[in-house]
Amino acid sequence: MRNILISTTLLLAAALSATAAHALDASETLVVVTPLASRTETASGQPITLPQKNVQVLVSSYEIAPGATLPVHKHPFPRYAYVEGGTLQVTNVETGKSTTYKSGDFIIEMIGQWHQATNVGADPVKLLVIDQVEEGTKNTVLRQ
Repeated sequence: MRNILISTTLLLAAALSATAAHALDASETLVVVTPLASRTETASGQPITLPQKNVQVLVSSYEIAPGATLPVHKHPFPRYAYVEGGTLQVTNVETGKSTTYKSGDFIIEMIGQWHQATNVGADPVKLLVIDQVEEGTKNTVLRQ
């Protein structure tokens, strides 16, 4: 399982580090690869570090209604999100800095810092979320 995760991560990194590339599938049909992100830091400038044991990948879809605000929370492990639709404003409540993401953006969320997100648009925000956690743990801690 760990070898599969490492191989998948390396393939993803290779795909993201290249410029738009063309390839052929098995039937020689053109396949276009468009990199979406290549980063070594989170949205708040932290280095990206992975869990050191028993890594588990969790993939979820989120739909956030217009005007909705998620509770203040933090992530102990890496979380990545691709914005499939809508406009999301993420605010680091520790620094007050806000960043707005729109359809097509890729978010590398801050680790261990309190933040919250608000749908600031007229349409639902749709996210594809990928977490890398220690097996059996959750990646969202709500502020009490």
